[in-house]
Amino acid sequence: MTPRDFFMHLLGFVALYASIISFLTLMYQYVNVLFPDPLNFYYTRILNIIRVASSTLIVVFLVFILINWLLERDFAKAPKKRDLKFRKWLIYFTLFVSAITIIIDLIRLVYIFYSGELTTRFLLKILAVLIVAAGVLAYYFWDLKRDTEKKYKLPRIALWVSVIVVLAGIVSGFFIVGTPAEQRLRRFDDQRVSDLQEIQNQIIYYWQQKDVLPSKLTDLNDSISGFVVPTDPATGADYIYNIQGELDFELCANFDKVSLAEGRNTYPRQPGIYYPGAYQENWSHEAGEKCFSRIIDPELYDNTLKIAE
Repeated sequence: MTPRDFFMHLLGFVALYASIISFLTLMYQYVNVLFPDPLNFYYTRILNIIRVASSTLIVVFLVFILINWLLERDFAKAPKKRDLKFRKWLIYFTLFVSAITIIIDLIRLVYIFYSGELTTRFLLKILAVLIVAAGVLAYYFWDLKRDTEKKYKLPRIALWVSVIVVLAGIVSGFFIVGTPAEQRLRRFDDQRVSDLQEIQNQIIYYWQQKDVLPSKLTDLNDSISGFVVPTDPATGADYIYNIQGELDFELCANFDKVSLAEGRNTYPRQPGIYYPGAYQENWSHEAGEKCFSRIIDPELYDNTLKIAE
């Protein structure tokens, strides 16, 4: 075995493990989006995980395909290289990990069944792990038993099936969570909501200290605290601020997409499902200009504790 053989086989199996982990991570997050858990659901975090998993999968799977293509070319010239001890060790280790994964997966299934907590979300995750682990186990078990002198169609079939499954997994994300361009627009909208929340808090603080609403947003700028009124993250335009009364005001912004947000974390709106955090429902918006009306409650926001003059 040459150093090239050593590192090529090692890199190939590392790419395989990384591809499987990234693919299963994607499947888990897709299930979380399609079948959300109202008690533990953070859409923004899920989107970040999906972006990382998709990026990793695209790169490492391409590396896996390239390495396997180079190895298959070597095997065609020297079929006995399939019997390298190091390669056998890697295959047996992969079989061991696959078998352990299947066993743990089945244990979890039985445990959850006895706990009476079987859900569609959980079953889909269990099924995804079971199919992938069983597929890897079956293929490499066959690879150990194959005749090194014969040519088989199964490796090419397995490769194309893997490519189709991975592509389907990545493309599915565009329909489940949106295209990268749509996600960028949603991130802009999330930042706009965050800016308006910050401005609203500063307006309330200003009123608590001066017993009057600021006449314009620039009155909130403070060189000591370092606060500067934020502007639209995409266009740089100022947010709109209108005084409606002594305690009434509204903040307006132009949004790109329909709101998916409830609270600091983002939740997908699905018919018939209620998500906690309804106190933030007043930041929901449609695409286009949206104004949020606010009325300060003097009993709730006590303004009697002011800085002594």
